[in-house]
Amino acid sequence: MLQELRPTMGGPVGGPSPRRMEWPAASVLGRIPADARAEILQLGSYREYASEETVLREGDETDFVVVLLNGWAKVTAATENGGFALLAIRHGGDLIGELAGLDSEPRSATVTAAGAVLAKVVRADAFVAFLRRHPDAHQVVSSTIGAKLRSATRRRVEFGGCSVAVRVARVILELERAYGGTAADGGRSVGVSLTQPELAALVGAAEPTVHKVLRDLRRRGVLATGYRTLEIQDVEALRAAAANP
Repeated sequence: MLQELRPTMGGPVGGPSPRRMEWPAASVLGRIPADARAEILQLGSYREYASEETVLREGDETDFVVVLLNGWAKVTAATENGGFALLAIRHGGDLIGELAGLDSEPRSATVTAAGAVLAKVVRADAFVAFLRRHPDAHQVVSSTIGAKLRSATRRRVEFGGCSVAVRVARVILELERAYGGTAADGGRSVGVSLTQPELAALVGAAEPTVHKVLRDLRRRGVLATGYRTLEIQDVEALRAAAANP
């Protein structure tokens, strides 16, 4: 699908745009009108990021927005004890860095490529001008920012009184709703390549505890796990696990 674009890893690239791309219907590129999508894809420059390369760094004062075209990215923030919290996963079709692009404040989180990522890097002033020309796209971006803030608030409130087992079930369901697809055996693939330490960070729990929860879910036939893979084999059972107090 991207054969026409052969950029240099780790830097900005030029050349023709990919012939055809599709993005999740819930993503920004999937939601904005076709004319606005065509225009934003003409802005900025293409860039490829290698796996584990930093796309945005927490605290930096930079003036660009990143439009993810293909691949996955992890959003993390430093914690008081010197560790990190995995806040979210972003996929092709999503925007990252739009909040700092709009308010010119320092970056609130670090974004790291999880595998190879293809993106468009757009200057903040060009992005703001684009939103002024396209009120419908502006509304989509505003609602996306609101949804991210609500999700972060909901996670803090819900997770405060939940067991790790409930948190694991809720995070896996959240990832499946956003990025999942049908697996070869008829189950539901979560669609996100995560290590168990990354899942533990996203859940906000110790890795051994999350490992124990996953082992129990596998034993019950609710999940199947592999290297960086999660498959839901019994969606209703996972929903029941997520609903437990």
